[in-house]
Amino acid sequence: MAEYLLTLDTSTPAGSVALSCGEQLIGEILLQLPSTHSERLLPAVQQLLKEAGLRLSDLEAFGVVLGPGSFTGLRVGVATVKGLALATGKPVVGVSSLHTLALQVPCPAHALSVWIDARKQEVYAGRYGWETGFPALIGKEIVAPPDRLLEQISEETIFIGSGTEAYRSLIVRRLGSRAHFAPWALQHPRASAAALLALAALRNRETIALELLEPRYIRLAEAEIMLSRRAGDNPIQG
Repeated sequence: MAEYLLTLDTSTPAGSVALSCGEQLIGEILLQLPSTHSERLLPAVQQLLKEAGLRLSDLEAFGVVLGPGSFTGLRVGVATVKGLALATGKPVVGVSSLHTLALQVPCPAHALSVWIDARKQEVYAGRYGWETGFPALIGKEIVAPPDRLLEQISEETIFIGSGTEAYRSLIVRRLGSRAHFAPWALQHPRASAAALLALAALRNRETIALELLEPRYIRLAEAEIMLSRRAGDNPIQG
């Protein structure tokens, strides 16, 4: 059976959709435009399937980047995949945006630090090494100020992601020639890279039940922060 996989990424403003068959990329649409993901996502899906002569029913599964990243973008991506999966009965696998970016720098000679701009003077970050052809997370994904992250880095390191571009001058000031940067074209997650991670997850039977499919924010949303603060200010007396 052909392993047709449709993978969506909406974790950053540069959203993308990829159609693949096994390890072969059939097509990818990458757009960073003023329009929203909700406006351009389904048209991109329809275009890819039409050009490939496929229908949704021909797909084996859907892949989706779960985060971290833009809260609104992630909700759109997850909701879209849920709808497609419900309509077709096909399974869903989810992958990390940071892991996706790490895969876009194949087999680096140095340590790899992935940062996505989280605003509020913080970045979503993960450190990766390479094992058997895939990047492996060292520690865990976190959200933290760039200064704090750089305190833990002393060796030569390759930086990738929108967060490394936003704080490039700080990184260079702290690490000098030990800091290396991925090309600008790789600074946003690509659905084509996410598709490889999704394929591996699918083959390992790491599908996600739709009722459990949710974005991975890492950081609380503003509404949740406010509720937490109010609860702290007004503890329930028992």
